[in-house]
Amino acid sequence: MSYRLLGLVAALSLAALAGSASASAAVFRWANDGDVSSMDPYTRNETVQLSFLANIYEPLIRRNKELGLEPSLAVKWEQTSPTVWRFHLREGVKFTDGTPLTADDVVFSLGRVKSPNSVLRATLGSVKEARKVDNLTVDFDTGKPDPILPQELTTFGIMSKAWAEKNNAVEPVNLSSGQENYAIRHAMGTGPYVLVSREPDRRTVIEANPNWWDKREGNVTRSEFNVISNASTRVAALLSGEIDMIYSVPPQDMDRIKHTEGLKLITGPELRTIFLGMDQWRDELLRSNIKGKNPLKDVRVREAFALAIDEAAIASRIMRGQAHPTWQMWGPGVNGFDKAQNERPKADPAKAKQLLAEAGYPNGFSMSMDCPNDRYVNDEAICTAVVAMLARIGVKVDLTAQTKIRFFSKIAAPAYDTDFYMLGWTPATYDAHNALYNLIATRKLPQGEVNYGGYSNPQMDDLIASIGVEADPAKRDAMIHQATAILQKDFGYIPLHQQMIAWAARKNIELVQMADNYFPLRFVKVK
Repeated sequence: MSYRLLGLVAALSLAALAGSASASAAVFRWANDGDVSSMDPYTRNETVQLSFLANIYEPLIRRNKELGLEPSLAVKWEQTSPTVWRFHLREGVKFTDGTPLTADDVVFSLGRVKSPNSVLRATLGSVKEARKVDNLTVDFDTGKPDPILPQELTTFGIMSKAWAEKNNAVEPVNLSSGQENYAIRHAMGTGPYVLVSREPDRRTVIEANPNWWDKREGNVTRSEFNVISNASTRVAALLSGEIDMIYSVPPQDMDRIKHTEGLKLITGPELRTIFLGMDQWRDELLRSNIKGKNPLKDVRVREAFALAIDEAAIASRIMRGQAHPTWQMWGPGVNGFDKAQNERPKADPAKAKQLLAEAGYPNGFSMSMDCPNDRYVNDEAICTAVVAMLARIGVKVDLTAQTKIRFFSKIAAPAYDTDFYMLGWTPATYDAHNALYNLIATRKLPQGEVNYGGYSNPQMDDLIASIGVEADPAKRDAMIHQATAILQKDFGYIPLHQQMIAWAARKNIELVQMADNYFPLRFVKVK
């Protein structure tokens, strides 16, 4: 069945719902190259996943169109002591099964998100305990001061305790294990939309929640999210009118879309940084011809990699100018960014070869690399270019590029099955501490949850701990800049660029593009 016919069937189905559709009701059909991993909001710390599920599950505090904080399930919050934050819940909110939201659900959700199988543990890593004060009041005890806790809660969707218990989904499952529970394919929250159907890697349909506590600014009553992995097919679906919007636009098709009547290209800067990580903790790489030691533990080898990679060429040729080269793990718009520390060293293959020789690898060595092919803009093409650039200094890289679901399952905990990988990260708090705690801190879970390469520096860990509790902005920023300098000296990671957000839609679609690449459907209007 074609997308066009599916859209017609959906529209007729909506019209048939007795008295449920208003004159302004609309069906919205959109597509991306990769799917949402699961319907459980605690199983993948990744933007597409969190953004989609934010239409169903809501946090205590959410982001507005300008990325500022605003009340959601909590109407207000305050500190009752340096280590206790009190949240006052919104009265009258119900889950879509009619169960009222209470403090019990918030306490349950905190316990669930901090369980060993949750990948959002680091997001709430500072919270030691949640305590019910009364049915609509809950205290979060952080043990130590956490001056940015409200910013850390914006991706923490609240689940129903009764629903999870009824459906044997009290604990999340680790996607890497291949196990499933009821929450993987089903969802039930308080948000503006309700899950109607789920076909993994094909289509997920949600419809408007008629009893939502807030008011949608848009008019979408049914949203059909389609997975179209092939770039040409995805663009063709937009051009033909079978799809109203595509979330991921290939750079090579931007001009064509821009100059096609009836379509519009929506672009803007993104907070995400694309970077390369390396296995720095194993004594021997998993897939290398060097036995008995790990070349990537030598800072000279890591520096050689950085100097071999010509990011300027990647930004101009592969990204077609839709990327900003960087030398920090967070970009402009994130607190802690320092323009003076963002000077990227120029590519220097000759010096890179010299460093490899000094490290004892004059003839280079072989290893493997992991990369998604449906997550970031031109991700596989970037990795292919990196492989070619490393080959010039004698490092032979065997690239494995696969769907993001398989990619994350391979490189994430508990396996960390990778020598070398590409990843992207947007600090959910728009603060450098988020990246430091998740990506750079020594793996002592929940800290270092996304430190897949195992980078570790005790001085860095001390700084991250101090940054986490420091309330003075000037002192805090100085420590972030110090941490940046340490990481750059260690070549702990190789930052590449901040990519541009590029969406495309039909001209009758009104939407809001946010710099964190979130896509709230409550703002979408079909004219």
